[in-house]
Amino acid sequence: MQVRAAVLRHMNVAPPYAQSKPIAIETIELAPPGPGEVLVRIRAAGLCHSDLSVINGDRPRPMPMALGHEAAGVVETLGEGVSDLEPGDHVVMVFMPSCGHCLPCAEGRPALCEPGAKANAAGTLINGTVRLSSPAGHVHHHLGVSAFAEYAVVSRNSVVKIDRDLPFVEAALFGCAVLTGVGAVVNTAQLRAGSTAVVIGLGGVGLASVLGARAAGASKIIAVDLSPEKLALAREVGATAVVNGGDADAVEQVRRLTGGGADYVFEMAGSIRALENAMQMTKRGGMTVTAGLPPPGSALAVNVVQLVGEERTLKGSYIGTCVPLRDIPRFIELYRDGRLPVDRLLSGKLKLDDINEGFDRLHDGSAVRQVIEF
Repeated sequence: MQVRAAVLRHMNVAPPYAQSKPIAIETIELAPPGPGEVLVRIRAAGLCHSDLSVINGDRPRPMPMALGHEAAGVVETLGEGVSDLEPGDHVVMVFMPSCGHCLPCAEGRPALCEPGAKANAAGTLINGTVRLSSPAGHVHHHLGVSAFAEYAVVSRNSVVKIDRDLPFVEAALFGCAVLTGVGAVVNTAQLRAGSTAVVIGLGGVGLASVLGARAAGASKIIAVDLSPEKLALAREVGATAVVNGGDADAVEQVRRLTGGGADYVFEMAGSIRALENAMQMTKRGGMTVTAGLPPPGSALAVNVVQLVGEERTLKGSYIGTCVPLRDIPRFIELYRDGRLPVDRLLSGKLKLDDINEGFDRLHDGSAVRQVIEF
């Protein structure tokens, strides 16, 4: 079938994207689902920094590529062997497919699935196939999803069934921003109630971490960013204090607010400087968690004596150390209970044709989460 999709053919195109137009809305060919795959009609898809990092070349991927990985939609057709879904089911897309058989999957850590990671890097589905094409040849899949399109063929293991009454625009956010941000708090850090927390970088993932820290019972939540507007929003959704990361004494401000450093500091900015500051904001015996993805080759200098002598912990977090089949439904229940107001992350809706302008707003920091509604 033919579908309209947002296709990136060249990375490193300079902003403003409304003028340079790195993404073209093209009509491309989508093959039917093969064994173990499903065809999904996309109803909503969020713009995320993981998409932007492919556009600007920070996360090199094979070109051309149909972008988009945070989405929700409706199952249309089932491939051979898919028996636990039905046409009409509502689903959230998961950007890290899992095979269920490799060692990490067997250990209950699907975020580290080895075939899934290999497929995502190669721009294929987890079985190594490509279902997208144009007259010029293959169009690669973005993180096994390629959701900036009217329809997508994905692995059965790239979707989680949800209740039909959850609006698609809100549902889409659970596939990346919520999984990554809330998961970093409750799964990676396993934040204890009454602890102090700092979140650096208030994009969709960082603000979701603020929501997660509040839901987990943190006694103090300090939000750090360069944007006064995002700092104000952080206060509205649960931060007890805010610090402008551009202040020369930002680290000292946080240490004063937390009595010498926080129990948990979450770095969500994707910056080595931010991660260095996060380490300094963490107390002796505390934990620094990073889900930010700076350009490949970025390195962090760690004071090993401090790491050992102060019993510090530095942890990476990918997809919030989540088991999507378990965590997406429980995060949705927290949202329904009013304990995880994910809808507050929404900056606005846009049309597929306006996607370049949307990425300009993401690039300049004026938007948190914009969602394309189909």
